[in-house]
Amino acid sequence: MTREELDAGVDPGVPVWAVFGDLMSGLLGAFVLILVYALGMQLDLATKLEAEVRQRQVEAQRRQTLEKALAGPLAAGRVTLVDGRIGISGSVLFAFNAAELQPEGRQVLKSLAAPLAAYLKERNEILMVSGFTDDRQMRDGARRFADNWELSAQRALTVTRALIEEGVPSSTVFAAAFGSEQAVASNADAEGRSRNRRVEMAPMPRTSHGDVKPGK
Repeated sequence: MTREELDAGVDPGVPVWAVFGDLMSGLLGAFVLILVYALGMQLDLATKLEAEVRQRQVEAQRRQTLEKALAGPLAAGRVTLVDGRIGISGSVLFAFNAAELQPEGRQVLKSLAAPLAAYLKERNEILMVSGFTDDRQMRDGARRFADNWELSAQRALTVTRALIEEGVPSSTVFAAAFGSEQAVASNADAEGRSRNRRVEMAPMPRTSHGDVKPGK
């Protein structure tokens, strides 16, 4: 063995082509591992994208079905439908700082009850009725409500009970209160405050723990 071979750590008994072959095998193995990892990442990404596309298609179909079910009230301009949430102006349903339905509000809810009941039954969903207010404090004449939370809760309950009276099964509807939270407009002017005083209804999938019932 020459001094150069000793310095290089080369065994003269091992052919150069064998060393080169081992090196290439190692590189090929590393390349295969990287390729498998990359393909796995691409497959996972494709699966996630496909699931997202399906989810968007389901949501779009859901909104279309709901829009079709509420075609009459929507055409009459009595309600709005934005992102699957049915909105009714508080001034249509209630007098200012009150939680008793006005005659016009009762008629609106009556027109919604039948199509909503059919929609919920067909899709096996439940309806969340949400009450919202502006950020103004309760006036002296409305002191029977402790604050806007209580007013929004009572309004949501009033609408929920009215829908049940009009034929929506009690097992498919429940009430929620948001007070002045989640405003849709500025509370700095009368127009914005009027928009924030509203009731919204949103169909949603049932939970795995059974139906959510009003007052439970």
